[in-house]
Amino acid sequence: MRLQDGGVTVSVLAAGRRHSVGRRADGTVVAVGHGVAGECRVEGWADVVAVAAGNVHTAPNTGRSHTVGLLADGAVLATGWNGDGQCDVSGWRDVMAVAAGWRRTLGLRADGTVVAAGRTAEGACDVQAWREMVSVSCGDWHSIGVQADGRALAVGSDRRGQCAVDGWRDLVDAAAGYLHTVGLRADGRVVATGERRTGACDVDGWRDVVGLAAGSRHTVAVTGSGRVVAAGDSSLGQCDVGGWRDVVAVSAGSTHTLGLRADGTVLADGYSRRDAPHDHAEEAALRALAADDPRLATATLYSSLEPCSTRASRSRSCTALILDTPIPRVVFAWREPDLFVDCEGAELLRAAGREVVEVPELAPLVRRVNAHLLDRR
Repeated sequence: MRLQDGGVTVSVLAAGRRHSVGRRADGTVVAVGHGVAGECRVEGWADVVAVAAGNVHTAPNTGRSHTVGLLADGAVLATGWNGDGQCDVSGWRDVMAVAAGWRRTLGLRADGTVVAAGRTAEGACDVQAWREMVSVSCGDWHSIGVQADGRALAVGSDRRGQCAVDGWRDLVDAAAGYLHTVGLRADGRVVATGERRTGACDVDGWRDVVGLAAGSRHTVAVTGSGRVVAAGDSSLGQCDVGGWRDVVAVSAGSTHTLGLRADGTVLADGYSRRDAPHDHAEEAALRALAADDPRLATATLYSSLEPCSTRASRSRSCTALILDTPIPRVVFAWREPDLFVDCEGAELLRAAGREVVEVPELAPLVRRVNAHLLDRR
């Protein structure tokens, strides 16, 4: 998610390969999702004005990522995967905006120049000659920047024409995806170049756009009215944003989309599994804790849906996993619908002596985010 700050585009919400990052109003940072490489270790960060999350297309060898934070004094923080030196930013100063891609970090300095750290093989870090920049963005293997005069510059891999931006004019921002690039013009229209088979470049009809983001194979934009439009791959629901309202900015990851609303809340759609595609939230949460963790004896497990009692994708249900622990209390909003199985999670937990609390007033919200499943009835 990118906002204009003194003419320079900065990001306060970021979607990565499998994690999401946000800067709070008080300058602290929160992160959720896959954190095996340390990309979510932001608890101690403070006085942050912008964030970026390394993104890359979904593939068996692209699970790890990194997170970048820009401090108010122009210094930069980074955490997570550092296999190519993409987190070696501790010496950067006078930075006004940051961007993160796969194995790469860019920093836009106050004098309009750009610094880079990370993988150099594809040339996406060759930004030393850039001048008078007001915006930078990282794709998988290419980098895009906007100059103060509204022109665009691009370096790195151009195998699908994603760097063919020489003729673009009157830009105020741009975003780089896996194999495509999009640019936001001052008149609120959007231009695109690169791989077209995914549909991510189908933006010719968009109008009144005030902010945009490029995911791996999709493009998202917010309009002046606070609505959101999307184009491209939506196989995991990452483009199901037509119902969003009061949005002020957006961010796009590999297979998910984030939107910041005017009231400070965040909307999300797309791939939501932290680890494996068939994981349920309860098992992912329990997996993160040791079986003998003393906190379990007094913990409350919160879930939007009733814990499952029968599963096709796993040998043990979430109810069974909970009963393996001493967790005394479970809270959920909505009974699991009978789409796949007849769930008895609540009954089994109560029969085992666990306290079960249902919050039916929240059930409509849970039904809404699972509407794509209910439509299959």
